[in-house]
Amino acid sequence: MKRRVRRYSWLMGACLTLFAGSLPVYNAFGVVPAVAMCLVAMALPPVAVIIANTPDPTDPEDRDTPFGPYAD
Repeated sequence: MKRRVRRYSWLMGACLTLFAGSLPVYNAFGVVPAVAMCLVAMALPPVAVIIANTPDPTDPEDRDTPFGPYAD
């Protein structure tokens, strides 16, 4: 479970950093790079959820997925 939380936290931290960093980028470089950063930040939360919910193959306790090779 720690692996899932760590991955999700890193990805959401990157999302918040991109979103908060878009204002200084807007002031320094213009609209296009700032909007591009916001679009990447917008796409990261669904990716973070998908990546964080993948089971850890090295953890025998992390087999709560109903699909795939560990399904009952």
